Amino acid sequence: MPRPLADQVRAIAAQYPESRSAVMPALRIAQERHGGWLPPEAFEEVGEALELTPAYCKGVATFYDMFHLAPVGRRLVEVCTNICCGLRGAQEVLSAFERALGVQPGETTPDGEFTLRAVECIGGCGWPTVVAIDDRHRLNVTAGDVPQIVQELRHE
Repeated sequence: MPRPLADQVRAIAAQYPESRSAVMPALRIAQERHGGWLPPEAFEEVGEALELTPAYCKGVATFYDMFHLAPVGRRLVEVCTNICCGLRGAQEVLSAFERALGVQPGETTPDGEFTLRAVECIGGCGWPTVVAIDDRHRLNVTAGDVPQIVQELRHE
């Protein structure tokens, strides 16, 4: 049985000179505990454990792409749209995922299987276009690769 969230967060906070420095790892743990997203009570739990306000915790979460403020599908597909990827066809890749999945960025398929997101940067600027699927990066993705990727994901 996993440790209570507050205990786990306090243990992480003990590794930092100030408790607020642990807010990002604490939010990540809370997101995992809440099924891949951060509902309002997650900000209260993290805030209480770190002696921060829920508003502060939510402010941090809204700044970073890695935190989700709404439920996400079982599979998370994120297409980098930053300048490097943009110059190598990111918009076409994103459009191909829209067609293949039948959703727009920020939406989840009706079966709850996929959430599609356009993100600012995934950190693979040397191999654009980068697509992260469940935090695993695929490099040099083209629009032509998308149907095969989606087919593979549907059969995993």
